[in-house]
Amino acid sequence: MTSHEQLLAVSGLNVSYGRVHILQDVAFEMGAEPLGMVGRNGMGKSTLAQALTGMLPLDSGKVEFAGVDLAGRKPAQVNRAGIGYVPQGRRIFPSLTVHEHLTMVGGARSRRWSVSDVYELFPRLAERKRNGGAELSGGEQQMLAIGRALLTDPKLLVMDEPSEGLAPAIVDHLAATLRMLVAEGQAVLLIEQNLRFTVELCPRVLVMVNGRIAADLASDVLAHDADAQARYLGVAASDAA
Repeated sequence: MTSHEQLLAVSGLNVSYGRVHILQDVAFEMGAEPLGMVGRNGMGKSTLAQALTGMLPLDSGKVEFAGVDLAGRKPAQVNRAGIGYVPQGRRIFPSLTVHEHLTMVGGARSRRWSVSDVYELFPRLAERKRNGGAELSGGEQQMLAIGRALLTDPKLLVMDEPSEGLAPAIVDHLAATLRMLVAEGQAVLLIEQNLRFTVELCPRVLVMVNGRIAADLASDVLAHDADAQARYLGVAASDAA
């Protein structure tokens, strides 16, 4: 798939928690090129990730993926359609070993990715394969969450705050891994608070403010526009450097 071909098209997306209207008429499109989404805490980014992956019901709207409307589908159906999910906070089972996590997912329907491929991508996981989830560092848990998602052979990987709580050196390693996956053709929707991490990976960035897409900008424009960063993200230019 070339980058200009449409992979995901979201339109009129509305999601509520009780009486609180969180996502308000969200609309955007993306192809195979990695797309970033940034915004402050509480703006609706994680709600969007969960809505796209079937974890939350929609009030209204369409989520067209490879030409098929996935609105109303259950998470397993969304995953089978080709959307992999790396959730915020990793959601690793503390009592399962690394290898158990991966073999639980990998299997006959996996085509591109095998458990051995994941160990090759993340050698640290191979070293820790017999360790339980609770024994892993934050970076190791993030590697495991990504590996687990890749074993479903996703056409699109939706990643919610993957750099959260990680040391800068680990974030740099994660960025290098994601660049490699993108170079191999993996489509990524990167939902982040870390602007620097996002603009390094994604040529285009959406900004979410109060449940709406407030801006759709080229990464280099946002990275060098201190006024836009202050207006949309409440950060000084030095914070994003």
